[in-house]
Amino acid sequence: MTGGLAVHYARALADTVFTSESELKPEHALAQLGDAVSTVEGSKELQNALLSPAISKGKKIQVVSDVTELLGAHRIIRNFLSVVVTHRRIRELPAILREFRQIMDEKLGIVSAEIVSAKELSGQERQQVEHALGQKLGKSIRANYRVNPSLLGGVRARVASREYDATLQGKLQALHQRLVAQ
Repeated sequence: MTGGLAVHYARALADTVFTSESELKPEHALAQLGDAVSTVEGSKELQNALLSPAISKGKKIQVVSDVTELLGAHRIIRNFLSVVVTHRRIRELPAILREFRQIMDEKLGIVSAEIVSAKELSGQERQQVEHALGQKLGKSIRANYRVNPSLLGGVRARVASREYDATLQGKLQALHQRLVAQ
């Protein structure tokens, strides 16, 4: 499947979730779709059953229905996954999930940020970083954290093409550049 088809499926689901008749909250839709994708990816037997040409579409839909019922998924997610199975796109669920997350973030005003720190940040430190960054950008932040001990101290955040550097290494480099420029 091309990226365009994953976007197509993700947009169709987003459009359904954002209709006025939908009683499924976007964050719940994202969580439930994520749970379903994790379940499929975590079970070779389930993957084989859903991908096998020897198993009828009806049986595959029943398997998806049973799994989503066990997960407590909303009927919109159940129906969506049935469509995915019917169109033989189950292999592309991870790409659909990524696109759906991106569309949800866009619609909800959330931006993704890559935050790198010299050490693992505590929950409170993460909240402070996200709050400060969110205020600076005027948006909510979905943060992905990494640790890079070579930073010496502080954090570096990358949002889209912008980088915010509050690391000791970054401050030392800035100081070095000022001294060299004089």
